[in-house]
Amino acid sequence: MATKLVIAIVKDSDAFAVGDALVEREFRMTRIASTGGFLRRGNVTLLIGVREERLEELFEVIEGHCASPEPGQHKATIFVLPAEDFLQLG
Repeated sequence: MATKLVIAIVKDSDAFAVGDALVEREFRMTRIASTGGFLRRGNVTLLIGVREERLEELFEVIEGHCASPEPGQHKATIFVLPAEDFLQLG
């Protein structure tokens, strides 16, 4: 079963709604405050480990909980990377 590391960058105003929805659907994430380079607006970068078969569900949750963007902007920017190892210790 392939695991992916998803890096999702959302507006800080959407971060709580997206985060709460992800936790509700049992996605686990790490949240990092960040700033956009071009417009220097506040963002939140979410690091999410996810099984490949849940990627579409993850995208739907993120898209569904972001506000409509201003012209020329996006709801979110998402990178999907292969994760060879994914461990949760504890």
